[in-house]
Amino acid sequence: MSAQELVKLCTRKKRTIASCESLTAGLFSAEIASVPGASKVLKGGIVTYFTEIKEKVVGVDAEVISKYGVVSKECADQMAQKTRELLESDYCVSFTGNAGPDTMEDKPAGLVYCSIASKKNVKNFKLFLDHKSRNEVRKEAVEIMIQNLIQEITKE
Repeated sequence: MSAQELVKLCTRKKRTIASCESLTAGLFSAEIASVPGASKVLKGGIVTYFTEIKEKVVGVDAEVISKYGVVSKECADQMAQKTRELLESDYCVSFTGNAGPDTMEDKPAGLVYCSIASKKNVKNFKLFLDHKSRNEVRKEAVEIMIQNLIQEITKE
């Protein structure tokens, strides 16, 4: 499954998507935008590489970050929910994690949390993409979440 399939599906179902990206730093949005017709479905994306951007721009609760860290399910969930609301999209995918090579917040390289927020709910995905380079982790997370988003939209 590919970005092209996702754009085609969203166009057919008249659904819009957005992203809130930390470790992928805009890679998801760039992948979607590379497909002709993406402007009909991709509302936008926010890159939240710094923690303060997660809090100040997106509105992730500082308490969530201090309690669970930025590499957490809870942070990914809020990133997706709040960005979906902010950009008024039908779906929003978030990415946060540790691309490596070192540990971060005592969490290993290759640990990634992603969420898909819709108007109805938020679904979370915990990925272990260890033994890969930084860019391999980022690319694989995007590929996996494109597939997961296709599945979510297909199920509706």
